[in-house]
Amino acid sequence: MLQITPRQPRLLIVDGNTRDQREAHASGYDGLSPAQAYAQEVAAIAPGAVTDICLPADEGANLPDGAGLSSYDGIFLTGSSLHIYRVEPAVTRQIELMRAIYASGTPCFGSCWGIQVGAVAAGGTVVQNPKGREIGVARRITLTEAGRTHPLLAGRPLAFDAPAIHLDTIAVPPPGATVLASNAYSAVHAAEIAHDGGVFWGVQYHPEFPLRQVASILRRMTPLIIAEGFRRDEAEAERWLAEIEALDANKTRHDVAWAHGFDEEVLDDARRVTELRNFLEMRVKAGMGARGRG
Repeated sequence: MLQITPRQPRLLIVDGNTRDQREAHASGYDGLSPAQAYAQEVAAIAPGAVTDICLPADEGANLPDGAGLSSYDGIFLTGSSLHIYRVEPAVTRQIELMRAIYASGTPCFGSCWGIQVGAVAAGGTVVQNPKGREIGVARRITLTEAGRTHPLLAGRPLAFDAPAIHLDTIAVPPPGATVLASNAYSAVHAAEIAHDGGVFWGVQYHPEFPLRQVASILRRMTPLIIAEGFRRDEAEAERWLAEIEALDANKTRHDVAWAHGFDEEVLDDARRVTELRNFLEMRVKAGMGARGRG
């Protein structure tokens, strides 16, 4: 009997960073750009998936049109060091691309900058958070009533911590948004947004970041970390980041985990990527079956 091998998902990862930002990330993290690092995390969940990367922050970038977007089974939006309220081509190109993603109907997920792009493209507002920056880990992200039964957050406890590095936050969710999680810093930490025939899932935190990647990014931010009072000087900052890296390398360092207040939602790699796995299973693979692509 002829056996038909199921087709693997075809995925697009949209890197929200400029060339300089991508190169800075790669210099401190195994030579990987943010999109390449994201693809690595996705590949661990969906081995065999075919992944493309596009770079909308770059002038002249070859971006997919509506038909090209529709050819993908799922789209991921990375984080970025850009600020979406600064009107510049590297930003506006990404907003327009997100509007095209909505119109294509292709399942889309975004982290941090990604949820901000998803919100603004649908009519929401993003601002610099008056409460300041969330850095390293977002604490006590709490599910809303809608979030308790939403498939994006299936498997998460009612309150949890997650890797996070962001200054900006969604101030006004767009029409068609359902807020799924919040904490003391950000009223919108997870959301579903329905717009123009498409449905977007996003989180303000970074389930795709292992602790070592968090430390790599924060190391480049050392002057800012000191200026904003998170650490007193370079030596203290370096000790902090070295401990985070040591914990990433050896998850049995319970002394370090206790000192930093990290629990299994952050330390266990399978639990950390809960939202990525849920999106791949419940939107991408389920959508492939519904669209006759599986």
